[in-house]
Amino acid sequence: MAFSAVFSSPLKSFPLSDPKYYPATPAVILHSISRKISIGSSNSAFFQNGISLKLSNLNGFSVKPLNFSAGVHARATTDKTIHDFTVKDIDGNDTPLSKFKGKVLLIVNVASKCGLTSSNYSELSHVYEKYKSQGFEILAFPCNQFGGQEPGSNSEIKNFACTRFKAEYPIFDKVDVNGPNTAPVYQFLKSSAGGFLGDLVKWNFEKFLVDKNGKVVERYPPTTSPIQIEKDIQKLLAA
Repeated sequence: MAFSAVFSSPLKSFPLSDPKYYPATPAVILHSISRKISIGSSNSAFFQNGISLKLSNLNGFSVKPLNFSAGVHARATTDKTIHDFTVKDIDGNDTPLSKFKGKVLLIVNVASKCGLTSSNYSELSHVYEKYKSQGFEILAFPCNQFGGQEPGSNSEIKNFACTRFKAEYPIFDKVDVNGPNTAPVYQFLKSSAGGFLGDLVKWNFEKFLVDKNGKVVERYPPTTSPIQIEKDIQKLLAA
């Protein structure tokens, strides 16, 4: 669910996408306005499509849903592609992402101790096995920014993913996906496909789908399962 919102007062408007007016992480924001926001359970519209905001007063400011549309709501115009970046793999080796030219990519920020871990890792392995021979690749980036749910070392993360979930796709060095130390590859992904609360990645297992030319074509919230993305993967593989 694409989302656009502003905080407004009688004097001036404050864009929610401007980091000057909100904390660094979605969890802090949601906590601070939780009394004014309808979130619900894991089956609610929030977890399926984003978040549902009610028109209400928040310390003198009103929260207004302005623009609702399916899919990615913003894409930056840039000549860069995912192939322009080099990242470190889980073993610390430099990996130019240009090696994936011509492949459809699903890029995921993963965690080992999240409530979404088991279902996502299992389905990622299933989807990878099904489409890897057709030019599909999954790139997994561990991240410990959401609830401290990826606290282990790279070797522990690798052992967990590869032993327990039989992950055969590339797993990379642990990165930040939000904040001042955001990895450049995630700066590119987020600027190419905005989401709820602007560019911020919301939680573990948010997903970016990248075409054969290295361009981001879709972004999915954390609770969109890999199985639900299969049709989009098939379309890009056939293109």
